[in-house]
Amino acid sequence: MRLPRSALRTVPAFGVRQSSGAFWGRYENEQRQKAAEDCRTPRRCREFRINLGCCCLKGVGCKEGLHVDEWPMSALRRFFAAAVLLFMASCATPPPQITSGAPGGPFRLGIDMLAGNNFDILRGKRVGLITNQTSVTGSGMATRTMIQRAGVNLVALYAPEHGIDGTIVAGKHFGNVRDRATGLPVYSLYGDTRKPTPQMLAPIDVMVFDLQDIGCRSYTYISTMFVSMEACAQNGKEFVVLDRPNPIGGFRVEGPPVASAWKSFVSQVNIPYVHGMTVGELALMACNEGWISARPRLRVVKMQGWDRNMMWQDTGLPWHRTSPNIPYAGSPLFYVATGILGGAASVDVGIPGSNPFGAAAAAGVNAMVFTQTCQRMGFPGVSFSPYSNGAFGGVSLNIDPRTPANITALDVYLLAELNRQSGGAILNRMHGDQLNLFNKVYGSDSLHRDLRRGASPAAIAASWQGFENNFRSRRQPFLLY
Repeated sequence: MRLPRSALRTVPAFGVRQSSGAFWGRYENEQRQKAAEDCRTPRRCREFRINLGCCCLKGVGCKEGLHVDEWPMSALRRFFAAAVLLFMASCATPPPQITSGAPGGPFRLGIDMLAGNNFDILRGKRVGLITNQTSVTGSGMATRTMIQRAGVNLVALYAPEHGIDGTIVAGKHFGNVRDRATGLPVYSLYGDTRKPTPQMLAPIDVMVFDLQDIGCRSYTYISTMFVSMEACAQNGKEFVVLDRPNPIGGFRVEGPPVASAWKSFVSQVNIPYVHGMTVGELALMACNEGWISARPRLRVVKMQGWDRNMMWQDTGLPWHRTSPNIPYAGSPLFYVATGILGGAASVDVGIPGSNPFGAAAAAGVNAMVFTQTCQRMGFPGVSFSPYSNGAFGGVSLNIDPRTPANITALDVYLLAELNRQSGGAILNRMHGDQLNLFNKVYGSDSLHRDLRRGASPAAIAASWQGFENNFRSRRQPFLLY
């Protein structure tokens, strides 16, 4: 019974992968020297034969084992230490694996990188796919169609909020259906359950995640990924993430933390409102930061040719509507700018309309006065024009995708000023389920409370800075690009 070198170098301690090669190298050399000293006089076990290499981790020394009663104490201690390490190594989840292409090269999605390798990591396995209308290749073919045509044993599909075609309105539950394109069953992950059940996972060996996220914590596709990773770990299923771009780039980190009491499906993990990470990077971080209670056997298939400076427009790919109110490549930034505001009472953020989340208005507000106020707020790269819709007055937004401004802070500024110009009606009218959801999206009840007591938007945004900076540091080991 020998501890292999590979196990020795990746033995997890309390669930955390150890990566100090120098430490383990010194440790192994010490054990080899001590074992050689103990094994100069080999003795045959009288009751049973077991090759422990005289407790040396690499089997240096005698070929026969020692009876336990006859082992030197130093050897006994090393044997039990090795046995514990071996047990931990055999029971622990293997470290995540990352599939990469050649450095540089033209931009390619994770699904295209997988196809370029002939779907090798899926061959011989029963495959499930978390998918919707955004799951397409660079050439526009649906991921589920490509996988099926490649002869991979795709047996089940799983759909997040908005359904497999992305047409169901936000927050509306739906049931299981059959996919018209593939004929496969589609299990709802936004109905009776949002976490795959053991029955849902029973037909598969590996779950593949291929959804286009928008880079904002409250958008539920990453929540679906986290709970699905946990379910796969608990049911012995592998988990593969086909990486996709963050459409608002990889550097923008903005917004408040999530208080534990306000964890929900729109704030599933404690990350800033805007995290600046891809879904593959988030999956890696989830496995190491304790965001999920169990870690699956994870593999991330990287993109090729993406870097953190890229916006969606830089990929050269068409944008596929991720949900009914995210129709354009620029929509994710508008979602950040007014998504928190949109949960308040008596407001209009342009839904329904031609540019969802592209307006900020409230009942009884003078559009011209509010526009002039916004123009003095000092958000570079953001411009404002008057907006009116019946009794609602406010602004239409125009946002440069590369604006250096904190767009989450803009959301708070707009809310505070609309509330002031409406005489406090927005915050005063919020109660019950509406206030509960508003707090969940923000991540705590502090925004509603602070604005009502007169805190300035600048002070509120400044209170995030320590958390934002800490997150930038914590995410660094998991960045793939």
